[in-house]
Amino acid sequence: MTDRLYTVLLYSDDPQVRDRMRLAVGTRPASDLRVEFVEASSYDEVVRLVDDYEIDLLLLDGEATPAGGIGLARQIKDDRADAPPTCVVIARAADRWLAAYAEVDATLVHPLDPVTTGQTVAGLLRAHAGEATASA
Repeated sequence: MTDRLYTVLLYSDDPQVRDRMRLAVGTRPASDLRVEFVEASSYDEVVRLVDDYEIDLLLLDGEATPAGGIGLARQIKDDRADAPPTCVVIARAADRWLAAYAEVDATLVHPLDPVTTGQTVAGLLRAHAGEATASA
């Protein structure tokens, strides 16, 4: 695995939640992975960024308003055949069933644990990179 730079889109209407997500992931979620972040605070911003840039992972706040991350994940998966992997941060572990229905690739629970968050993000990025290599 190379030391490639991956782009992670952080979505929440709350800048403090985006800060907590960024800190939990860090710039190196694993020793062989570097990430940079782009941020969005609205549904429209997420769609624009996904359309205009190569986004490697969506990290979405399931509690965001008015558009929650679970609904946003489902919409992007429905609209795009090449949707990046999605991870939704939820407040209640019981909401995992709803995230599964939305076809998200992973869930994390508030408050974010940096070790679990880093492992989850690294796994999703590696899996996505493997898919991209296989389809090339």
